[in-house]
Amino acid sequence: MNKRIKQYVNVIVGSCLMTIGIYLFVTPNNLNFGGIIGLAQIIDYFINKLVNIPFDINIVGIINMIINIPLFLMALKIMNKEFCFKTIISLIIQTLLLSLLPPLKAPLAEDLLLNALFGAMICGVGIGITLRGSGSCGGTDIASMCLIKLHPSFKAGQLSIYFNAVLFSVCLFIFDLQITMYSILFVVIVYTVSDHFHDQNINVAAIIFTENPEIKNIIMKEMGRGVTFWNGYGAYTNHQKDVLFCAVNKYEISEVKRIIADNDAKAFVTFFEGPMVNGGFEKRL
Repeated sequence: MNKRIKQYVNVIVGSCLMTIGIYLFVTPNNLNFGGIIGLAQIIDYFINKLVNIPFDINIVGIINMIINIPLFLMALKIMNKEFCFKTIISLIIQTLLLSLLPPLKAPLAEDLLLNALFGAMICGVGIGITLRGSGSCGGTDIASMCLIKLHPSFKAGQLSIYFNAVLFSVCLFIFDLQITMYSILFVVIVYTVSDHFHDQNINVAAIIFTENPEIKNIIMKEMGRGVTFWNGYGAYTNHQKDVLFCAVNKYEISEVKRIIADNDAKAFVTFFEGPMVNGGFEKRL
């Protein structure tokens, strides 16, 4: 229960951080966020060009929510219900904050590069924290995770790269070259920063040497991860031990350590980060 509460807190805090980054640094400088939010910004641009809106209102959040509805319905069929619930919480937070916060009359700083850097860092941290909570901020993140669930070999960033390549090609014809280049720089930094907070997509191989035969059963029961084991012997003591092999993601390392500490404090364990894992390994994002 504590783990689930922490995940929901991460989703709420991360979504607020990302949205505040957009509000403070992206919107006032006419930067494009990329992804579905970036598409919503372009649609908002054309709506304001074609329709004379009598009052100053930001409808990017509402457009973003509308575009995300079919993606959310797709996720309901593929992903687990808790992931979908966390994602809809994130989308509601984004919509409310972007729609209700009064628009800034001027950027916080005159230097566009400075705004892009600080905005990217805040948004990247927000996205990473949300992903760490086993949720998502919607948009291409939903589609990417659905594709990973269906095709484990699919790379999480591929869809975003292709989508943003098309999106920024369109931006070249709408905005000036400088704004587009700063927007691309912004998106690259956002994904770089978020990767340092989001570690569910990093595979880890755990090799455990233990004298407690129940550890493998506890890992399978509590974590739902498969375990392969064989008998081994300590070269110095000649004592028999179980040698366990288990593939997890980096986020689950703390859970493996807890199980080992609770059931065999003298167990020896090694972790190998980044192995390629195929054949029934469940991606938990």
